[in-house]
Amino acid sequence: MSPTSLLPLTGAIPPITTEIAVIFGLVAVALVLFVTELVPADVAAIAVMVALVVLEPWTGVDAAVGVSGFASPATVTVLAMFILSEGIRQSGLVNLIGAAIADRFGDSPNKQLLAVLGLSGGTAGFINNTPVVAIMIPMVNTIAERTGISPSKLLMPASFAAMLGGMLTLVGTSTNILASDVSARLLDHPFSMFEFTGLGLVVLLTGVAYLATVGRYLVPERIAPGDGLVAEFDMAEYLTEAVVREDSPLVGETIGASLEALDVDADVVQLIRDDRAYTEPLGPKEVHAGDVLVLRTDRESLLSLVDAEGLDLAPDAEVTEEQLDADEAAVEPATDQSLVEVVVSPEASVIGETLETLFFRDRYDASVLAIRRGDRVIHARMDERPLRGGDALLIQATERTIGRFAADRDFVLARELTRPDFRTSRIPIAVGILVAVVALAALEVLTIPVSALGGIVAMVVTGCVKPGEMYDAVDWSVILLLAGLIPLGVAVERTGAAAWLADVAVVGTVGLSPVLVLGAFYLFTALVTNVISNNASVVLMIPVAVETAVQIGANPFAFVLAVTFAASSAVLTPIGYQTNLMVYAPGGYEFTDFFRVGAPLQLLLAVVTTAGIAVLWGV
Repeated sequence: MSPTSLLPLTGAIPPITTEIAVIFGLVAVALVLFVTELVPADVAAIAVMVALVVLEPWTGVDAAVGVSGFASPATVTVLAMFILSEGIRQSGLVNLIGAAIADRFGDSPNKQLLAVLGLSGGTAGFINNTPVVAIMIPMVNTIAERTGISPSKLLMPASFAAMLGGMLTLVGTSTNILASDVSARLLDHPFSMFEFTGLGLVVLLTGVAYLATVGRYLVPERIAPGDGLVAEFDMAEYLTEAVVREDSPLVGETIGASLEALDVDADVVQLIRDDRAYTEPLGPKEVHAGDVLVLRTDRESLLSLVDAEGLDLAPDAEVTEEQLDADEAAVEPATDQSLVEVVVSPEASVIGETLETLFFRDRYDASVLAIRRGDRVIHARMDERPLRGGDALLIQATERTIGRFAADRDFVLARELTRPDFRTSRIPIAVGILVAVVALAALEVLTIPVSALGGIVAMVVTGCVKPGEMYDAVDWSVILLLAGLIPLGVAVERTGAAAWLADVAVVGTVGLSPVLVLGAFYLFTALVTNVISNNASVVLMIPVAVETAVQIGANPFAFVLAVTFAASSAVLTPIGYQTNLMVYAPGGYEFTDFFRVGAPLQLLLAVVTTAGIAVLWGV
């Protein structure tokens, strides 16, 4: 605790020292970078870490403290939990449960909503909620197809439930683990494995009750039930057929060469010749007179192609989803095509790249027909648009290629796919290892980092996770973010910046009871975490909350819990939490949909969480 926190309250805000001003400047820069995303959040965090060390005379952070985040128990534990979660994911356990739910409750909208909420929230308490939602997206779409319900009605609730389910245990989210580390440093009180499980269960049940009653009427039906992908992505105006005339300059050229020479926004997604459909890879195919080209293009580009390239519009041509979903009998052997939606994962390595820089067609043997970003569908100049996390791509590809997308951690496949490579025989082993890790830590036989690292060894030795999969399983952006933010939290405390902000908070809440101040911290943290990273919210807000509690004579640990729970309730925007971003495009949501559904829930959670902390721990 910094000395300033022990000074008597005078009612006046103390002056800002040079050290505090420097820290506030760095925090301001970090917040701008987080909000604007000029650089990835993890890069911004590392940049702040470097700045803290360079400015050591004012920040109090030397090189050893600056890099201490990489060796922090929080960072090590989070890294280990990613790999343990991968063991569960590779076993296919959650997929099997999801399939059972779809079969058993597929005919009842009420039961299917409760089942989705229960599976999403329950599993997120023990494995990372990002893969949980990645599994829920295709499951929800399958339920929607069987029952005629809009997937929009289920995807947002699934994301919210996964978010709240992360508060069931210490290992539910990286935010909990980081908050435990900060609490240990400030109060010598790290979280135990089930420290707040009781309150977490109350919060989850509150969220489920709201989403199953009031929330179900507020969640919009953005994607009409039963719409095919062509309709969902508004493709009717952008798909057409053109016949190659004998005098066309394209005759004798390969499709790849002809596309490179054309300065128009158009793609050939299918070539039809003698009642046989040819699909990717189309680049090497030579164009013949009489070929029918299925084109993805806009009206202006189509007219340019017809005028300059010797093409005739096919009479009464209407490209249907059935035609693009060509079956094996109608196409080349082993090239049966399907339309499928894939979502760019929030931590994907392809974020910031374009389809052109990725050489997407050649790299994936797939044609991108449209990009959906929230409720907006992009058809024009797609090759030039940097990809963002949460983007939904409508692609046409073979089943083999779709299988590769399913196994690629950069993408989330928005349809169920039978995966023969699931290690279902390892389910008891993977579950047993996870239970052992949790039990050893809960019983304090081993510390959480040691227990989790031991779990990694067990997962690999037993074949639940292959050695090469360990590195792919880790979201390295989260690891770098934690490593960069931890020294920032140390600096906020050491320089007196936290104490200064606490003085401001105390003056601003003078006359309020400690319970109301606790609630105010919850609400403020919840608002902040909807704009910046939840981990950043914890690092910045917990030191201020602890200082404030000390100054008003309240229970500091209660304030730590309020900030921790608030940081995992980013229900107001699609960008506040990774799982929200994952369902944003597949649900076709508008940005404001999250606020309409989330605002009442946020207020409800503020009351329930504040009251729960007051009853269970005292304020």
